[in-house]
Amino acid sequence: MSKDSPKKIVDISFRKDGRIYEFYTGNFVLNKGDKVIVEAIEGVEMGTVCSKPRLRDASMPDRPIKKIFRLATAEDIEKKKKNERIEEEATQFCKEKIESKKIAMNLIAVELSFDMSRLTFFYISTVRVDFRELVKELVQKFNTHVEMKQIGTRDLAGMLGGIGHCGRQLCCSLFLSNFDPISIRMAKDQDLSLNPEKISGICGRLMCCLAFEYDTYAAMKKNSRGNNGQK
Repeated sequence: MSKDSPKKIVDISFRKDGRIYEFYTGNFVLNKGDKVIVEAIEGVEMGTVCSKPRLRDASMPDRPIKKIFRLATAEDIEKKKKNERIEEEATQFCKEKIESKKIAMNLIAVELSFDMSRLTFFYISTVRVDFRELVKELVQKFNTHVEMKQIGTRDLAGMLGGIGHCGRQLCCSLFLSNFDPISIRMAKDQDLSLNPEKISGICGRLMCCLAFEYDTYAAMKKNSRGNNGQK
């Protein structure tokens, strides 16, 4: 432990090449690659430090950031490995059941909570799916709470990852946790090409980054119109 400022933050990832979340380091001395236990959105999870600690920039949006709970133990690391093996088994078992029952859904990923109390199956489907019998079999097989979660194309891109037009990893797979509404007006106000291929992401939807600087462009245009009116 050290007396470093609790305002230092570090990037944490819960999955290999997964989305990155920021946490306060508190008094822990952390290095890239360290395993830590944190309080995530849906309970306690084990993550991997994937950046050096840094001071939180005062210009960053003011939003709640949780602290790291503790350093992971050897038992925690072994438990995480066991969870990953169960996820692989659950993925294979569920896919076989989907095929045998001819259910119109595609399984994308399976996640087991660190405390093993919840097994979440992420899927995509273009029709309404009745998976009550499937859920019963999954509960009997893995003896835990089962949740089926339908995702859209943006969520799918975030889970699978990829490279955007900018040549960098997709924002949705790195740090975006909420998808704000994006409109073609945002592209128009920024004087961008309206060619769908240039303003759409790999998910086929308008790029999330169109919203990043939109407020600045809108304010500049408003000020410009106001100044022109005064002349």
